[in-house]
Amino acid sequence: LHEPMYILLRNLSFLEIGFNLVVVPKTLGTLLARDTTISFSGCATQMYFLFFFGVAECFLLATMAYDRYVAICTPLHYPVIMNQKKRAKLAVASWFPGFPVATVQTTWLFSFPFCDTNKVNHFFCDSPPVLRLVCADTTLFEVYAIIGTILVIMIPCLLILCSYSHIAAAVLKIPSAKGKQKAFSTCSSHLLVVSIFYISLSLTYFRPKSNNSPESKKLLSLSYTIVTPMLNPIIYGVRT
Repeated sequence: LHEPMYILLRNLSFLEIGFNLVVVPKTLGTLLARDTTISFSGCATQMYFLFFFGVAECFLLATMAYDRYVAICTPLHYPVIMNQKKRAKLAVASWFPGFPVATVQTTWLFSFPFCDTNKVNHFFCDSPPVLRLVCADTTLFEVYAIIGTILVIMIPCLLILCSYSHIAAAVLKIPSAKGKQKAFSTCSSHLLVVSIFYISLSLTYFRPKSNNSPESKKLLSLSYTIVTPMLNPIIYGVRT
């Protein structure tokens, strides 16, 4: 359990505990107790940590893909490359981008005047539904939000694709079928988690103020904020 893979899984576990604490209690209160109110500061706080944990998870999944790349493509150098100092740096690098993204986006959005209805059409305070309540020109913010979303999603996604392209090339060179199966099986859990998380995240955030299918966007938001954190312990636990 002191191997780099399990240390990264520990970070993922803490991250998703935070994700659940931000979203699930208020969502359950809304659905079960019919408590549909939230304060202005509470909404801003919820959105801040939603962005923070979401961005951190994107980069942490990319870090985990790099770990699998080193383990499969350079197994003899794995203990040297993924030493304790390198693991600490990778963990910090995964968590850090969440701070500036969450700070800028939340502060900017809640600096706008809200003079429309005070009803957020969502299970929690997310950027697109809150943005619909703004009565000022939000063009610049929307451009920033789209560019930021593309960078936050695409940079880790490209790193993951690059890692797995090298992994696939290395695995295809293994002569035995059993060896190939064993190598691919070490990545299956991570690939499944990445697919669920990134697909739902991309479909939800690429159009911050879209009026297309708001109900479907609610379901997509629930998939990466509640369903994915619920499935991850099952996926990784069964595999382990």
